[in-house]
Amino acid sequence: MASRALIVVDVQPTFCEGGELGVEGGDAVAKRIAAYVEAHRDDYVYIATTQDWHIEPGGHWSEHPDFVDTWPVHGKAGTPNAELHPAIAALGIAHHFKKGQYAAAYSGFEGIEDNTDRIQSRDEVQAAQKQRLTLANALKAAGVEAVDVVGIAESHCVKETAIDAAKLGYPVTVFEDLTVPVSEELGVAARREMAAAGVTLRDSR
Repeated sequence: MASRALIVVDVQPTFCEGGELGVEGGDAVAKRIAAYVEAHRDDYVYIATTQDWHIEPGGHWSEHPDFVDTWPVHGKAGTPNAELHPAIAALGIAHHFKKGQYAAAYSGFEGIEDNTDRIQSRDEVQAAQKQRLTLANALKAAGVEAVDVVGIAESHCVKETAIDAAKLGYPVTVFEDLTVPVSEELGVAARREMAAAGVTLRDSR
């Protein structure tokens, strides 16, 4: 059996009901993901989370967002809604990748490993990138051969993370019952795009 990794994408209160960019069903998905990890932790050689951790992301934030390229303030570093969802935080996952500190970032592969909750300076982020503290390097170091992706939102950061993993040559699976799109229309489009990139879409059960 291939050595597998599980990437839990952006399961944060900011993307769940009541958050700044809340997705319907986000809270329920968070709890399903937590139950899945509890039941299948031993199936994976590597498990990591990703988080939107915006400090000064430039034009990614807007007072007049178009919800395509610009968005309301969300995932603001150091705020409760930028932390991991409590159901995910309780799992004690060891590896965490934060992304979007000073620019827009949708894929977990754009993030850097950072297991603290403190604010990062631009220099610190750049230094971590130079040290190659990236998800791609972490997967390689762990001997990962295949990648499973879950999280929020299927139509955005889950899709981009899965496609980037496929571009790196990994067989990639997205568990459809452990993710949720911003809208069903965008979900359909995302599933088509992922399938075209070679990503497998199936139920975790």
